[in-house]
Amino acid sequence: MATFKSFEDIEAWQLARVLAKDIFLVTKEKTFANDFKLINQMRSSSGSIMDNIAEGFERGGNREFIQFLSIAKGSCGELRSQLYRSLDIEYISNEKFNELFQKCIEVSSKI
Repeated sequence: MATFKSFEDIEAWQLARVLAKDIFLVTKEKTFANDFKLINQMRSSSGSIMDNIAEGFERGGNREFIQFLSIAKGSCGELRSQLYRSLDIEYISNEKFNELFQKCIEVSSKI
């Protein structure tokens, strides 16, 4: 198992950071205009992925780290579900859905 000096060294955290930014930017688009609940849910779940990786790492114990990685992975699944909702109600295109969905899959697999 790799040893990290900080959570910023963890590739899954780095990818989750990019994903959170991408989600923030896509939810700023006009198609999401007044759907504040979905915007907040998507921003929260995407932020939760990177935040839980960081929090778990900072707790300093392997068992807690594993627990927080599990929570992060769950948040990644939650975000994928929200992406489906965004696609189904035509807030995002198929192309944007596929791009963000693949990023979620990559983050989840790295976790």
